[in-house]
Amino acid sequence: MSSSSPPDPAATTAPGAGNTGPSSSAPAPEVRPAFSLGGQQGTPSYSQLLQDIKTGRVESLELSPGQRLVTATFKDGKTRQVPIFSDNQQLLRTAEQAKVPLSVRDERRDDAMAGLVTNGLLVILLIAGLTLLVRRSAQVANKALGFGRSQPRLQEEGAIAVRFEDVAGITEAKEELQEVVTFLRTPERFTSIGARIPKGVLLVGPPGTGKTLLARAIAGEAGVPFFSMAATEFVEMFVGVGASRVRDLFRKAKAKAPCIIFIDEIDAVGRQRGAGIGGGNDEREQTLNQLLTEMDGFEDNSGVILLAATNRLDVLDTALLRPGRFDRRISVDLPDRAGREEILSVHARTRPLAAEVSLADWARRTPGFSGADLANLLNEAAILTARRQKSQVDDQAIGDALERITMGLAAAPLQDSAKKRLIAYHEIGHALLTTLVPHADKLDKVTLLPRAGGVGGFARTMPDEDILDSGLISKAYLRARLVVALGGRAAEIVVFGPSEVTQGASSDLQLVRRICRDMVLRYGFSSLGPLALEEEGEEVFLGRDWIRSSPHTSVRTGNRIDEQVRKLAVEALEKAVAVLTPRRELIDELVNRLIELETIDGDSFRSLVETYEERGSAVAAQTGGKADVEAAQVGV
Repeated sequence: MSSSSPPDPAATTAPGAGNTGPSSSAPAPEVRPAFSLGGQQGTPSYSQLLQDIKTGRVESLELSPGQRLVTATFKDGKTRQVPIFSDNQQLLRTAEQAKVPLSVRDERRDDAMAGLVTNGLLVILLIAGLTLLVRRSAQVANKALGFGRSQPRLQEEGAIAVRFEDVAGITEAKEELQEVVTFLRTPERFTSIGARIPKGVLLVGPPGTGKTLLARAIAGEAGVPFFSMAATEFVEMFVGVGASRVRDLFRKAKAKAPCIIFIDEIDAVGRQRGAGIGGGNDEREQTLNQLLTEMDGFEDNSGVILLAATNRLDVLDTALLRPGRFDRRISVDLPDRAGREEILSVHARTRPLAAEVSLADWARRTPGFSGADLANLLNEAAILTARRQKSQVDDQAIGDALERITMGLAAAPLQDSAKKRLIAYHEIGHALLTTLVPHADKLDKVTLLPRAGGVGGFARTMPDEDILDSGLISKAYLRARLVVALGGRAAEIVVFGPSEVTQGASSDLQLVRRICRDMVLRYGFSSLGPLALEEEGEEVFLGRDWIRSSPHTSVRTGNRIDEQVRKLAVEALEKAVAVLTPRRELIDELVNRLIELETIDGDSFRSLVETYEERGSAVAAQTGGKADVEAAQVGV
């Protein structure tokens, strides 16, 4: 009786494996499966597995009913997984007959373990998400709770390297602040005799004069902690936040006492209260009220000195300026000539200057410059030097930097044309009157090199240092400025005639209008008498003037003011024409020289004029026309 295995849908039976059974007397030939135990030819088929079980090559079987797989472990130690049918009776009988151990895998436990792992992963992800959400919420809460905390920039003791020697040009201000440094170092020197150091020091001055640098130098000299904040960092949209930050700032400062608090641009919170459309109960006023209380309230702020800087002293609240709060007010003005030379020396430490550069000469040529302007001057000169691939900053680089700052970027040179000659006559008119008219500013240079913004040329002057230092302006000086300002229009009239003048003097006429109105309305330099006919306008944002106020003078007086303004301008133009008319030959000579050279410095220009004047005086003396020459030299 022979037995045959059922047909395998996945594979065919190997040759010779179909007629085998226990009744055969002859040993069955060894059937080699179509696969190798090493797995070179793939997974064994169902029929091959049955054959291997019968031949005794299989050691054990593990059945997975749910997956319809049986894992066969061969006697050589290798294992194979074989797909099976849903009906496994023949596999069970064959394994039983061959006495091959067969076990059934409990898949429910596997499913349970898989479900447990999956649920665990979900729980872990849920916990991680909740943790992240809690942390985000905590950060938001911390920000909300810390919204009213100040964030000052703290420089610890000895962290500031700036000293008084690094601050130049403001000697008087440094001397005033020296006693603040002395108090912070040795307070017993003052307290032993009952002296009280000022609680607040207010630095007042134009922008760029070194107020912030001076405050840092105080902290560097005293060697104490230095808190610095801008006034705009206090004010927020929500009411009460600024006041809370002021309290927090002074609380931190008391913990570090003795120390310095520096508030820059204090006018952002210190403006006068009770003004504006919003009334008096706004955030800025609440911040100011808290600042006033912290500076001089019920609690003592011993050892905490408040420094503040502003360039708008006129808008500060009077309660902030009273003694006990800002006891000391120090003016940080624009530097004089010696101060400018010191500032240039400080900024020249890190820049290689050529041997011919004279800082004293450049200090003389930069009147009205602040410390920031001078620093910018040397920086621009260094940039130009690097662009020209030079190793030292020379006079040419500094001069070009000065023109770039004061007049703008250089433009393409003008080509020889009627326009260039017209501009030359205009600028020579200014330069010649600057040289000839008494009390006028000194000419620095006249040039035809255009600048960005439509400036075809310019005649630059150097203001009188004595006038700048004293701040006193004479009537003769203002009238000389009027004559010089109208020099371009006068030159056009003398050369081309009244009907051929151009609009090139438009900016000059605006300057003339301002000077004439100041002379009539503010200084009393007119036939109307020593009267101030115009008051200083109040700032609209302070809430004093919602609409423009009515004139302070009558209609008749206003007409007389207009007449005086016109009279001063006409007289200045007539005098300018009177000075230039007898010097037409000199004007042509200077114009030709300017077109040829494009730039004439002040010393060379004055030398040319002096030579011409001496030659004219000699000719007049020989011809007996000396009186005519003297009459032509019209003064102001």
